Amino acid sequence: MMGSAAVALVARQISTLTRLPDHPMRIAYLDCFSGISGDMFLGALIDAGVPARVFEEAVAGLDIGASLAISKVDRSGITATKVDVLVAGQIAEVKDSHNEHGHSLEDDGHKHEHMHGHEHDHSHDHERKHSHGRGLKEIREIIARSSLSNEAKTTASAIFQALGAAESKIHNVPVETIHFHEVGAVDALVDIVCAAVGATHLAADEWVCSPLNVGGGTVKCAHGTFPVPAPATLELLRDAPVFSSGPQMELVTPTGAAIVKTLAKRFSSFPQMKVQAIGYGAGTRDFPAHANVVRLTLGDSHVEVATHPQQDTVTVIEANIDDLNPQVFGYAIDYLMAEGALDAFGVPVQMKKGRPGMLLTILARPEDASRLTQILFTETTTLGVRSRDEQRHILDRRFEVVHTRWGDVRIKIASLNGTVSNFAPEFEDCRQLAAKHRVPLKTVMQEALYLYSGTRFSEPASARTTQA
Repeated sequence: MMGSAAVALVARQISTLTRLPDHPMRIAYLDCFSGISGDMFLGALIDAGVPARVFEEAVAGLDIGASLAISKVDRSGITATKVDVLVAGQIAEVKDSHNEHGHSLEDDGHKHEHMHGHEHDHSHDHERKHSHGRGLKEIREIIARSSLSNEAKTTASAIFQALGAAESKIHNVPVETIHFHEVGAVDALVDIVCAAVGATHLAADEWVCSPLNVGGGTVKCAHGTFPVPAPATLELLRDAPVFSSGPQMELVTPTGAAIVKTLAKRFSSFPQMKVQAIGYGAGTRDFPAHANVVRLTLGDSHVEVATHPQQDTVTVIEANIDDLNPQVFGYAIDYLMAEGALDAFGVPVQMKKGRPGMLLTILARPEDASRLTQILFTETTTLGVRSRDEQRHILDRRFEVVHTRWGDVRIKIASLNGTVSNFAPEFEDCRQLAAKHRVPLKTVMQEALYLYSGTRFSEPASARTTQA
């Protein structure tokens, strides 16, 4: 009999298969091909339609002597919005805990230092007169007594909590004893609060983020020189897909990473949506042949699609074979699939004179048919091949990634008229993880299904045993 977890999964699948589109889901997608920092995120929010007054009112409500300077700039031919925090009428020198986004900290000569436990010396030479230290408790109090909405307050506090938790783990001190230096300064406090206010204003149902370009090179911290990404940034990006490309600079700052960690519920390539608004937020530096911007795209998840499945033409190639070693038959199918066949399979048939044989069928793109036919002749014993063009009806297909305890698994998702009709984990992904971690293949496949469907096992897979 089926266990309660299995019944729940089946019920969820039936619900998914029969549910019709009701209302559009508003998606906010962050394209971090040049990393992300706090000021870049604010620029993208304004560029995508968040009124500047929303930020200006939020900053005034903090009552910390800060204001904003908003301008349009060019980054490698892309017009983007630049947001700077002003203190006493001057642009804050220390930006987003890593100085200004995209700067080489070795060239600048500024220390890469942001938070420390209270047992550390607070008289570091990097502190500026407008960049005094604050503890997490003080920052929460500033946010709590502001005029922000409850949702914005919660989001801003969560971003700071993520920063504090990362440093707490790195320095092995309680999070409440973390002392914010540059991250707790006026400019970064403004960045985080405005990020929370802007995200709340957009009212997106889901935030999705691309893989993040962390940049390269090294940064100077009070504790020495570290490779990019810096320790706090890397800790915040745990479980996030990252890569290094382009300028050998620090492209993802701790504040940018904390914003992504707090807002983004999943990471993927560009999601299916009907685009409504696009915003570009600028970093400080203008790199040659590399647009130093973050892109924010807003849209509805329900896309107008055809009322019937898509159609295309395939060539069907067939051959009857009765004198081929079965091992070679299997090899031929694998070879044909590797060479671009859409599908290849064999069906047992009874041939003339009572001989058992196999009907080998290949589905191919018309442009691949001739090449696959040649392979069929060279790899099997057939003396003749039949072919014909046929129409097939196909569902829209896409992939999403779920993060199991053993690694990432792609989920193939089929949909009709915007409604999911079927989904399944990719066998090869599950097979490789099962072999690598010595766990049952079915356990990996089941967990991938549960993670995608939103239902988790009622007990850890490790608590169950399997019998041979």
